[in-house]
Order: sequence, then structure tokens, then C-alpha cells
Amino acid sequence: MEESLDNNKITLPAPDADDIDAYQYSPLTLAYIGDSVLDLMVKSYFVVNVNKQTYKYHKDVTHIVNAVNQAAFVDLILPELSDDELDIFKRGRNATTHSKAKNATMGEYRKATGLEALFGYLYLKGKNDKLKSYVDRMIETYINS
Repeated sequence: MEESLDNNKITLPAPDADDIDAYQYSPLTLAYIGDSVLDLMVKSYFVVNVNKQTYKYHKDVTHIVNAVNQAAFVDLILPELSDDELDIFKRGRNATTHSKAKNATMGEYRKATGLEALFGYLYLKGKNDKLKSYVDRMIETYINS
């Protein structure tokens, strides 16, 4: 794939970050919103930058947002996380879930949940630049693979 991230001008409206203490939410709640934010940002990137049939969009997006690739991406960014971000990631990773990934190990699924919690935290705190940089890197990793 040869798409360029140069045209990626996708942003999301965030809640008023001054009124939100992301620590008040359970890690699974953060993961819930983080999953949606990630999915929307990746879908938006492809729709804005690449014209193709919807089933091809779906193939590209699901490859990026699946638990196995999210877990692999966590390994790339883990050393860069601030103390707060690492704490949120760990809370998400260690949260007790009652579901299981179809095509991932439980360890991969837990890491992916931690990443989604981190993305939910960044979104709710209004840290869109950091969130966007992580999502852009996920997309770049896919494009360059």
C-alpha cells in the first residue's frame, strides 16, 4: 500500500477535558470509548485518503484494529508512555473481562484492552495530538508491512 499520512487531517471533537477526571472511569469504560475512537479514526483516515470499495476499507481497518496488531503496537510504544499513560494502560490490561478475543491469545487481548483504555483516556483528556500520533503510527506500521 502506498497511501501517505500527509493528507491525514482527521480530528475528533473531545469532551471538555477540564471537566473530566479520566481516573473516575473504570478501565473497561475507557477501553470501550477507546475502541470506538480508534475505529473511527482509522476508518476516517482510509475514507479521506483512499477511494476504494467498502469491503476493501473493512479489510484494511480490521487488520489494523484487531487485538493481535494492537498488542504488537503496544510493544512499540510502551517505552514512550508517561507514568500516567502507563498506569492507565496497566489498569486496562489487568481489568477482568468476561469476553475473549476470537483470533488472539488472552495475553494479546489483555494488551489490546490496555491500549484501548489508553486511547479512551487520551481522548477524554483532550490529548488529541498524542492520540493522533499513536493512531498515525499504527496506520504507518500497517501500510509499511
